[in-house]
Amino acid sequence: MRVSTIVIVASMIVGIAVLCGLGTWQVKRLYWKEALIAKVEQHTSLAPMEISNFLDRKMLEDNWPYSPISAKGTYDHSREVYFFTTSKEGRSGWNVHTPMLLDSGKYLIANRGFVPFDMKEPEKRLYGQVSGEQSIKGFVRVPEKEKPNGWFPENNPDERELYWRDYNVFVNLMGKDEGREFVPFFVDVDAAPNPGGWPKGGTTIISFPNSHLQYAVTWYGLALALLGVGSFFLYSRRQPK
Repeated sequence: MRVSTIVIVASMIVGIAVLCGLGTWQVKRLYWKEALIAKVEQHTSLAPMEISNFLDRKMLEDNWPYSPISAKGTYDHSREVYFFTTSKEGRSGWNVHTPMLLDSGKYLIANRGFVPFDMKEPEKRLYGQVSGEQSIKGFVRVPEKEKPNGWFPENNPDERELYWRDYNVFVNLMGKDEGREFVPFFVDVDAAPNPGGWPKGGTTIISFPNSHLQYAVTWYGLALALLGVGSFFLYSRRQPK
């Protein structure tokens, strides 16, 4: 067998092994994604758990996301923080995050909902700046540990404007340095209407793209195609000229 043929065969074997490896990795990702979706669907279907009971359970972090909880407390509207977002209707604006003082003495970071850019200033939505004890329900959201990627703008604490959910920035702006203690997650408040209509709650979007099966088929298909093309090429080289 000629050296060139050996090189071609070796290259084919390596290429097929790599492509099959990528396909198998996508299959494993498929199983992981399906398990994640099933877990989230199970969580969201549960009745809301009172926040003190939720905290007492000391749940592991990977069991927190999207768990329904309820809470009672008093908002401190003077410490609002604004998170850039796009509403479900495709309108750009801010999610208003407000610290809520719980009966336990701890603070909860509540995402009260969406306001368009021209409604950011609290004085433009005074009816929604509710006072006294409030009851809320919503979904637990785990803070991001780092900026998702380099395309995200840097957070702007001086203007109380954030572009990714940096927990430390939120709690610092809301009074951690004054001795306030915060629960270790956010809550997206449900769609119960606020007086005056703003903020609009129910901002949680639960969506997990799951294209791993298509990717797996693609990689395995490329491996099969490489095998076919390579075999035909080797067969052609063996034919007399």
